[in-house]
Amino acid sequence: MSVMTRPHLPVPAAPPARPRRRLALAVLCVSLLIVTLDNTILNIALPALVRAMHATDAQLQWIVDAYAVVFGGLLLIAGTIADRLGRRRIFLAGLLLFAAGSAAAAFSGTVTELIWARAAMGLGAACIMPATLSIIADLFREPRERAQAIGLWSATSGLGIALGPIVGGWLLERYWWGSVFFVNVPIALAGAAAAIWLVPDSRDPVRRPLDAVGAPAATAGLLLLLWAIIESPVRGWHSAMVLSVGGAGLAVLLAFALWERYTPSPMLVVEAFRDRRFSVAMGSVAMAIFALMGALFVLTQYLQFSLGYSAFAAGVRILPVAGLLAVTAPLSTVLDRLLGTKAVVATALAVIAGGLLWISRLTVSADFGHTLPGLLLLGAGAGLAIAPATASVIGSLPPQRAGVGSATNGTALQTGGALGVAVLGSTLAARYQAQMTAALAGHAVPPAAAHAITGSLGGALGVAGQIGGANGAMLAAAGRAAFLDGMRLAATVAAVVVAVGALLVLIALPSRAARS
Repeated sequence: MSVMTRPHLPVPAAPPARPRRRLALAVLCVSLLIVTLDNTILNIALPALVRAMHATDAQLQWIVDAYAVVFGGLLLIAGTIADRLGRRRIFLAGLLLFAAGSAAAAFSGTVTELIWARAAMGLGAACIMPATLSIIADLFREPRERAQAIGLWSATSGLGIALGPIVGGWLLERYWWGSVFFVNVPIALAGAAAAIWLVPDSRDPVRRPLDAVGAPAATAGLLLLLWAIIESPVRGWHSAMVLSVGGAGLAVLLAFALWERYTPSPMLVVEAFRDRRFSVAMGSVAMAIFALMGALFVLTQYLQFSLGYSAFAAGVRILPVAGLLAVTAPLSTVLDRLLGTKAVVATALAVIAGGLLWISRLTVSADFGHTLPGLLLLGAGAGLAIAPATASVIGSLPPQRAGVGSATNGTALQTGGALGVAVLGSTLAARYQAQMTAALAGHAVPPAAAHAITGSLGGALGVAGQIGGANGAMLAAAGRAAFLDGMRLAATVAAVVVAVGALLVLIALPSRAARS
């Protein structure tokens, strides 16, 4: 094609002055904070939901994962729409949807209502997250400034995940369980008002067609797969229903991958997966979040049910994770420049695996002092992994594809988190239910009580409190021992997954961008 016949692409507008860029970055990061906060703020309220709504382990996993599945499943299409219609416009719409979903979740009367409200929040979050990163990529065009901004974005993302438990615990000490959702409403509305003034709009100059098939296929496939994982402890791993639904989920996800490969307007940045700086780095982010989200889902219950801490006290004890994330995420960008992405990310995943292995060796006599080293290793590893891997993903793409690229990275992050909760939660639940079912064998236990006991540790402790005396104490001790055994097994599984990820990074992730 000659120069005379090339299509004209509009020249991107110059970014605003530095002070306004910094204020816009602050607005974007605060908005991202509440989105990532909601990945874990609910964890600290899970015991309260067991008491208030009599939720089982499977229902708890769905309450957590409904948000992550919709969030991750719609990120790609939301990123494409943002690139097409304007990133600020979709960002504002996402904040309003997130506020509405949060209000509905706060006043839910049943588990089903809460799950649907969490899904609505996920829809809003899907509009917010890719817009924040793609707007940042447009605001900060000089490579060093962009790396610093992405480092702050990554720190905010990890910090929100780690701060969720302590913020939730503080709210639960003072208000009802719905306050962990209602706190989002004023922040989201204030963020929308500030964004109208501070955040400039941007879009992809090439109007790419929307992929109307890919988004529902990805979401449906992930939902089916998670249903099979979450329901397997209840129905059995060899249940025909579990196997058929899980197989259908894998088939839909495979069909989605084939569709994205051959459709003329793919939702995924298919060609980018050939670049290992994109694909391997994205897998690293997913594995780090898989471990962090799954571990926090389990540990916040362990701290309250097994060690007996209040919601706020348990949240305070998760704070070291947030502190190390805040320190190591900015530091990771410096280490990335000095040592290269491969060394930093592989080390980070190895540190996470070490934290999980530490948790897998806890005993029934362990207290928080025994648990703390594992938490510290989890926080340090996650902080070191997220920023360099994210910068590698975004740096491997042209600026005009920033929206879809960041959405693809966000999808990997949310999918990793949802799978972490599902896999670790289901592994724990399967071991717990097997041991408690065996413990109840030969005892005349009413069906409702047996369902509560095997459904969750919170249910078992509730029944033990009603029984009282020596029998109640024996039931509580058996429940705590079974939960701990399940937690140890779940942590071991996660450690193996993350260790394999570290090996993959050492083999396949380039240390630096290729020189052009």
